[in-house]
Amino acid sequence: MNNKTILQLVDLSKSFGAVKAVNGVSFELKRGEALGVIGPNGSGKSTLINLITGFVRPTSGKVIFKGRDITGIPPHKAVNLGIARSFQLARPFYNIPVYKNVVIPVYSPRARKHLGAKYGDRDEVAIHLLEDVGFERDSQVPYKNAGELPHGYLKRLELARCLALDPDLIILDELFSGMSMSEIASILPLLERIREEGKTLIMVEHRLSELFRVVDKTVVLNFGKKIAEGTPRQVMAVEEVTSAYLGSEVISNA
Repeated sequence: MNNKTILQLVDLSKSFGAVKAVNGVSFELKRGEALGVIGPNGSGKSTLINLITGFVRPTSGKVIFKGRDITGIPPHKAVNLGIARSFQLARPFYNIPVYKNVVIPVYSPRARKHLGAKYGDRDEVAIHLLEDVGFERDSQVPYKNAGELPHGYLKRLELARCLALDPDLIILDELFSGMSMSEIASILPLLERIREEGKTLIMVEHRLSELFRVVDKTVVLNFGKKIAEGTPRQVMAVEEVTSAYLGSEVISNA
């Protein structure tokens, strides 16, 4: 594993009027690591993702990706540099086939440079990626309109669309939300394989037990501030985290 820093946040802040959604957050992420971002609703997790990926411009601070200052970069340029993200609410093109939803990102400049040369035909690339995330190659599911998919498959489709961009950094916003335990169990080996390929993960999750099976370290946010950082065991030992922000019931299930 290459231990070079791939992502660095430096005193990153974002205010919406008088509300500080993200307040002076800093951390570093090494290439090939997996980071969990946790905290109660309204703690700034989604805003943090939006700042990293260029959907929101920061009020102050910096985002450094692979040694380059990308603060406020437009999302499509972030993608071309190697950052892909999923969304908490799946956003497919509902009225076209599932596999065509994956073909679209395969036509991105980055994917054309990488995946196209590797696999050849783009429809075949899409089917291959869908198979990777748990779609049955020989079924009719990849050929149905995306609007016909149940929730668990929509989440898998989000992951396939990320992988279609051949990113170096994948940011997953509540991938496990709404998934059954069996669906999550089938995704975990894929996440491990993604990491073995040298890709870096950031996962925002409320399902802590499942998250902690994947990540190396965790950042805890509350009211926009980072209140803890370390391994899952370390952050769960912080009294401010366990008692004030996550609650005894959540911790007992983690």
